[in-house]
Amino acid sequence: MKINRPFNQLTKSEYFPIIENHKQYSDFNTLGLYRSLLENQNLDLEDKLELRDFANGHFQKTYDFLQLKDPQTYFGVSTLGEELTRGDELNLWRLIHENQQKILKEKKIKHRNFGAYSKHDCGHEHCPYNGLMIRQGTPLAETSMCFATDQDKDRKKQKSQRLKKEKRDWKRKRPS
Repeated sequence: MKINRPFNQLTKSEYFPIIENHKQYSDFNTLGLYRSLLENQNLDLEDKLELRDFANGHFQKTYDFLQLKDPQTYFGVSTLGEELTRGDELNLWRLIHENQQKILKEKKIKHRNFGAYSKHDCGHEHCPYNGLMIRQGTPLAETSMCFATDQDKDRKKQKSQRLKKEKRDWKRKRPS
């Protein structure tokens, strides 16, 4: 069975049976469900909050993993209807960042190429690279996931170059 409609065009009464019977729909997408809560014009704020809580009851693990897969959507859905100060926003982003690191460590995932971090999305409408799968660290990467505990990949190379330069300078300055 298929839904055959984008989530952001559904009404509140149509969401509930779809979420309850999500396994029967071959085109059901939990990420699309959560994104539609931000985009749907047919719903008012109370409906969105009620749907978010109902969906979290069914997809709590997926919702938590959304912090890693699509942090913008997680931030938007988790702050629906809240008035945030700049400090509140920064604190919530810090918590998301810490949870990303915790999830990667718990699941023993070594790579960081997930969802929003694995595709080029520069925001330009006519960019030929939009939607292209990319590797983190390449020039096409718009955002990357990095943590304070990460080791600098270039540190050893820079140290080697510095030591070579010091050795060369020492030989030049040495009296013959």
